[in-house]
Parts: sequence; C-alpha cells; structure tokens
Amino acid sequence: MIANGQVVGDGSWDLRVFVTDLQTERQIRVKGDVHIGGVMLRLVEDLEISMDWSDHALWWPKQNIWLTRTRSTLDQCGVHADALLHFTPMHKNLRVQLPDLRYLDMKVDFSVKTFSAVVHVCKELGIRHPEELSFCKPLEPNHLKYNYKDMPKKKHDHETNKNGHLPPDTNTFIANSSPVGSTGSLENSQFLCAPVTPSRGPASSTPVSTPGNNTGTWKKNGHSTEFSYSPNLTNNSLSVEYLNGTLDSSLASSPPTPAPEARKQLLRPKSLIEKARMNVGWLDSSLSIMEQGVREHDTLCLRFKFYVFYDLNPKYDAIRINQIYEQAKWQLLNEEIDCTEEEMLMFASLQLQVNRQASQPQQNHQIDGNNGILSPVIDDDIDAALNNLQNTLEGSTIGSHSNDITSVPELKDQLRFLKPKRFTLKAYKKYWFTCRDLHLYMYKTREDMLHNINCVMNVNLKGCEVTPDVHISQNKYVIKLEVPSAEGMSEMYIRCDDETQYSRWMACCRLAAKGRSLADSSYETEKQTILDFLNLQRRSEQPAINPSSLDIQVQDYVAPKYLRKSKGKLTQRILEAHTNVKDLSLIDAKMNYIKAWQLLPDYGITLFVVKFMDCKKEELLGVAYNRIMKMDLNSGDHQKTWRFNTMKAWNINWEIKHMMVQFEEGNIVFSCLSADCKVVHEFIGGYIFLSTRSKDASQTLNEELFHKLTGGWS
Repeated sequence: MIANGQVVGDGSWDLRVFVTDLQTERQIRVKGDVHIGGVMLRLVEDLEISMDWSDHALWWPKQNIWLTRTRSTLDQCGVHADALLHFTPMHKNLRVQLPDLRYLDMKVDFSVKTFSAVVHVCKELGIRHPEELSFCKPLEPNHLKYNYKDMPKKKHDHETNKNGHLPPDTNTFIANSSPVGSTGSLENSQFLCAPVTPSRGPASSTPVSTPGNNTGTWKKNGHSTEFSYSPNLTNNSLSVEYLNGTLDSSLASSPPTPAPEARKQLLRPKSLIEKARMNVGWLDSSLSIMEQGVREHDTLCLRFKFYVFYDLNPKYDAIRINQIYEQAKWQLLNEEIDCTEEEMLMFASLQLQVNRQASQPQQNHQIDGNNGILSPVIDDDIDAALNNLQNTLEGSTIGSHSNDITSVPELKDQLRFLKPKRFTLKAYKKYWFTCRDLHLYMYKTREDMLHNINCVMNVNLKGCEVTPDVHISQNKYVIKLEVPSAEGMSEMYIRCDDETQYSRWMACCRLAAKGRSLADSSYETEKQTILDFLNLQRRSEQPAINPSSLDIQVQDYVAPKYLRKSKGKLTQRILEAHTNVKDLSLIDAKMNYIKAWQLLPDYGITLFVVKFMDCKKEELLGVAYNRIMKMDLNSGDHQKTWRFNTMKAWNINWEIKHMMVQFEEGNIVFSCLSADCKVVHEFIGGYIFLSTRSKDASQTLNEELFHKLTGGWS
C-alpha cells in the first residue's frame, strides 16, 4: 500500500537526523538493515550542499555514543524509529590547559578514544612519549570537600534551543564499562587481566564539571590550524599568542608567572584526603571525550599522569622537559606534594635560575652529570634489567672493598637506631650494622658484627618503604624504614652521622627495597644523586646577587606554608641558596628541578580514598610506578605495600564497583570512594604498560596493549 508517496508496511521508518552545522533536522526513510555509512551518504545527498563532509559522523545523544562503525547496520547499533541522531564534525574546538597553566585552543577529535586524542594533541605540540599524559577535567573547590559518590549532583539545564535540538552538556563520565576490554594476558609475562561480566548501563553523572565557553577564535588554512590570540580574558578562558613559526619555542619556555585568572583557579589541598580527591577528574582513556560529557569549547587540562619519564633527552625534549618542570613547580607551590623548608628554598633558587636564564641565549649541549648536576635516578625496571645483564657479563665490584669477584658486597657502619613505641619516649642507641644480600643486620658490638654472631635484628629490606627525614641545618640525617609484618608496617629509624654516611646507607636501602643489591651498577649513581641533592640545599654565606637588584615576589617561589617569614628574609635565603646553582644553564636548571622533585618522599604517589573489604573505616590507597600502598588516612603512614612484580591479576566487578588485585601473598578487594574505580584500574594498568617500553629506537606506541591493560572488560 502506498500513502503520501511512501510504501507502508515494508518495514521502513523515518529516521530523524539533526545536522549541527546547518542547525536543521532531516528525516530519512530507512530500514533496519541500512548501514551507518549508507545513512550518512543518503543524508548528504538529501542536503544537496556542496561541502566537505568527510570529518562528520553520527552521534546518538540519548545513548551517548558515536556510531563510527560505518559497516554496522541500524539494527546492529540498536537504532529504532524513536531515535534522534546528530550529524556533526568529529574534530571540534577544545580549550586545552597545559601544565604551565597556559591555555591553547585546538582542534581535537571528539570521536576517538581519549588516549588517541592525547597522542594526536601531543604530536601537534611536539611532546614525545604521549603515553605519560592524559586529559582531566578542571576541578572546583567543592570537589575537595566531598568524595566522588557524595558530590552534590548539579541540576543540568535541560532546556533546548528554539529549534529544540541542541542537547545539554550531560557532564557524563561513563566508567562502568569500556568499549574495548582486556582480552588476554601480557605475552611472556606474569600479568593477566581476569574477566568479569559488566553490563553497560546508562551514562553516570560525574561531579566534575566541564565549563564551556565560546571565546576561542579559529583561522583555518587548508588542513592546518593556526593558534589565535584573544585579548578578552574571562574567568574560564585565556588565550596564548602564537606568532607564525614560534609554537615550539613558546612551549619550551613559559612566562615567569601565569595569568592571574589561571592561578586563581588552582586548588590547594589542605589534607591527604583532599589530595586524594584531586584525582577524580581523570578521563577514561578508553572512551572518547564526547562520551564523557565534554562539548565544543569546553576546557580540559593536559597533565602528566604517569610519573615515569622515559628517555628525557634535552636534544629532543625541550618542550617536554619544560612542561614537566612546570607541572612539578605548581605541585610544589600548590602544596600538592610536601617538602621541607630547606628543600623549598632549593627549588626556589632553581626556579630563579630558570627565570634568569630564560632571557639569555643558550648553547646546545648535553647535560654533564659531573658539573654540579643531579645524576639521573634509575627507577626504570628495564634500565635495572639492562644494568644487571651488564653486571653479569662484565662483573662488578661496586660497593665492595675487595677485588675478589666471588665476595658479596656489603656495608658496615656504626649507626644510631630507634624503634618508636606508643606512649614512651626513647632515645637513639648506637648499634653496629651491616647490609648484604638485601638484608640489614644489627649487632650490639663490633666484634659480634665481624664474627656474625649474636645478631639483634635481621630485616629483609625488599618490599620496605624507605623515606628520608633530613634537615641539614639541624645536622639531621635519618632514614625511616617501614618494614612489612603480620601486623602491618613496622616503623624504625636509622640516624647517620653525616651526609656521606647517609648517602651510602640511603642508596643501599632504596635499592634493596626494589630488590637490588649493592652489586647493582646503579648504586654509585644513586649515592652521588643523594649527595648532589643535599649539596644543592646548602646555604651560602654571601649570595651571588645583590638582593636590592632583584624584585622577587616570594609567593611565586615559595609554598604558602613557608610564607610566615618576612619578604626580605625569604628573598635573602633564596639568593643564598641560588649561589649553588648560579652557573647552571636553562636546561640544566630545569633538569635539576625535575630530578630533585623526583627525590621527594611523596613523589609519584597518586592517592585515592578507598574502603577495603570487611573494613568499615576509610583508608588511603597510594599507587606508584612499581607498587600500591595501603596508608593511614590522616598521617599517611604505610600500613601495607604490594609490589607489582608479585601481582598476578587485577580486575573490577563493574556491578558493585569493587576492584580486586591478586598478589602472590594473597588478594585485596576494595571500593574507591574519591574517584571511579576505573581510574584506579587505569593507573595500575598504565604503569604496567609503561614498564614494557624498550630502548629500541624503532619501537612504536602499542595502543592496543595499553587498552588491553587499562580498559577493563566489556
């Protein structure tokens, strides 16, 4: 039967499609077996407008998904007669805030997975190793006051425009499933992602807002995009001026101070729980940014997410080094990571040197580790494996005073020891210590130590948490050890007499905690790095610069908690510390800043508020590049540490949002309260992925493996 020119009863129906570019709706007669590509082709033919539609795709607002598989049929995608689809560009304007707090208007693909979008953004910006970065949503003060589940949900404006077609910003953060899941194990590896059976529910609302603005201006020239300058600054929108051909140099050097509007939006956490809540904003790398509530002209922050900076090379990484330096600087000034007052002044002096050198012509040179520069800290497991292989092939006598290659390297010293007990005040007592084969032995007398008898204490350092407690002005050089035990982590303190003794034992304990002995080739490097770090904190009696010749705004150099002293006194102390670094070049000063940042106790530990199974109270979970830690919510003390090299599997029960991690010593199950559990899952999987990187120059980024390890199961 034919009615109104259409065949009725043949199974066809009218599909409504809204064309966002034209702000018009069209109806296309389709059947369920029509392919997505066919729908777009018929729509373009129906529009009869000659323009390039190649960047357009179909977006389904109600289901919050892209229909990008052009060979799939409408029936396969679940599209029926009541659906309203949007025909819209995949590349949209996004305002990106860089780690140095500057904003950049960019064209970003809203239809691909966030991981791929970040890779493309980093390629445009000239930043190598994009797998270390990700997008996160800007936070507001309210986000530090509540856990993820307890955040007051915003009332979204569901009013549409006069045509009734524009969707509201859904602010969704779909984390209960991923489009691509973990489907197997790492080849030749002990890690595997065990399957669970989640269901794809409706889009969940996130407390993290995506403030939109439409102040970005764009100029298109062929396929290239020019970065434009907007003199009108709003609270949410800043623009950076880029002249033709100066993008690289602009990103490799940042203004001494950011725009006031950008700095006002920085949040300063006042407790460990607030630091943990700051990780709520990370996007799901396995979903597109459009699926997570981000709309055109919204703002996202581009940040280094994983604290394993692979192959930092001043020759190729001027932009990357500058942005890492800037992120480190704002973490310290914002009190996101703690440091002592002496360390703060050292960082301020390095920052001052960076600012002074930024206006000076720089020579191309390689960093010289013997020229007052901090030696690199070898934390990469691949580096360690290569070093161990080198030791096996060449032999090593590092840490040993004997030329006998069959002897076991060991340290021997008299140190002061304290094991704190509740409600008692105990002083340090002198004991004789020796360390060999990852074990720390304590004796009452030197004779006992030499004859290896009457051992008072034997500590296996592997798996311990090693934390420095140093105040140079007080001649305090303490190593805090947290040793795993049946009751949790047992604390003990070892006090050294001077910095030389401290550097030897600190390097020894750090390596032993990672399972490396004194024979490891990185021992000497680690020891020298610690010494260099301490030397940078020493004050000079006479500053190299006359304080009256500089107008230093101390709040731009020192964290708020250290601003109690007068401006003049702080300026004097910064200049005294600056004497140690006054001869460093721009890139050397930045590299020293980064490496000193990496030596801080809290460096690289991402916090979450969690609740472990069968435990009523909230606790902290810290995720680092090689381990996860159960920590006290108030003090941050370590209660238990699990290392990734003993991990067998990790997965999430999406129905109840519980995460289980299987270790050789047992399983742990917890729910995450300060962020979606997918964020924790991605941090663990991401660090496992980063540990697979090799030094092969021809190595390509394995996105499939990244999503296999971080995506969860669908």
